[in-house]
Amino acid sequence: MPRNGASGRNGRSALGRTRRSSRRRAGRGAARRPQKGGSDPVIVRTVLGDIAPEELGLTLGHEHVFARPPEDVTDPDLRLDDEEKSAAELISFREAGGGAVVDMTTRDYGNDAAALARISKAAGVHVIAATGFNKGKFADRLSAEMTTAGIAAWMTSEVREGIAGTGVRAGLIKASSSLDGPNANERRVFEAAAEAHAATGAPISTHTEKGTWADGQIALLTGLGVPAGRILVGHLDLKPDLAYLRELAASGVFMGFDQFSKAKYLADSARIELIARLIADGHGGQIMVSGDLARRSYLTAWEGGPGYRYFLSELPRKFAEQGIGPDVYRSMLRDNPRRLFAFDPLS
Repeated sequence: MPRNGASGRNGRSALGRTRRSSRRRAGRGAARRPQKGGSDPVIVRTVLGDIAPEELGLTLGHEHVFARPPEDVTDPDLRLDDEEKSAAELISFREAGGGAVVDMTTRDYGNDAAALARISKAAGVHVIAATGFNKGKFADRLSAEMTTAGIAAWMTSEVREGIAGTGVRAGLIKASSSLDGPNANERRVFEAAAEAHAATGAPISTHTEKGTWADGQIALLTGLGVPAGRILVGHLDLKPDLAYLRELAASGVFMGFDQFSKAKYLADSARIELIARLIADGHGGQIMVSGDLARRSYLTAWEGGPGYRYFLSELPRKFAEQGIGPDVYRSMLRDNPRRLFAFDPLS
């Protein structure tokens, strides 16, 4: 499959030109996380306040707990707007052994930080909220009216002070690109995300469209000074090209295999096989497992499935059947998120 870098569709991938410097900054497996002043990351920022990284527990790194999509999104299956049901879904996850969920819903897709705080408190599950933007299809109507500096200042404020005046603070920064690369607005959001990271220390989590332009995202962000080990690149299991994934892994970024249970894209057994290959290469410390279960029909509280508990009740067995034991699997859900989402707040 083609690999598109920041330099465009022709010539050598931009990622190849930046890989060496990214490794120096992040280290293999993202084991080292340079921060401003050289201090160690000390907190994870949740919607109910800052916690020690060790308190996270087993974590799903890319979900949508609550969302009110814009009016032009007419499919009711995408409206996750019932706080009681969202809390019930999280309770089911907690009862299966889960500890935390990352909500990647952004302003352009109808986020509600105050609702997330209420849901988290009711369920007894940590929730990490995002600032930033989804892809241009949703975000352009907002981002086109903002300067790069304005976007960066807004992101920084949401990490430091709170989302939309709620006082509920974001714990990560989201940037997104469309199929095969960003439009002008999306590129400015990536530039702003790098500025906001430098100002706050918060990690960056990305949306790729069908896994494309992941190498371009890495090249752009690391070229702007973001250590590879502070970046989670999302939706990579939508482009199941092992050579491509190995190239991305070599940069030191965290890698989102976040479409689990969605057989319409790829069988879970095929996802697990790709992960097994990357683990064999020494990249197990970079893998993030999640489901991006952004539809009512995916969630048990809405009488769908498999729901969040699938990641603790069924998926471990599937990994074990393919040679990845429970200790390794749990480490991907516990230790990897702990390293990624922990940061030394710079304010």
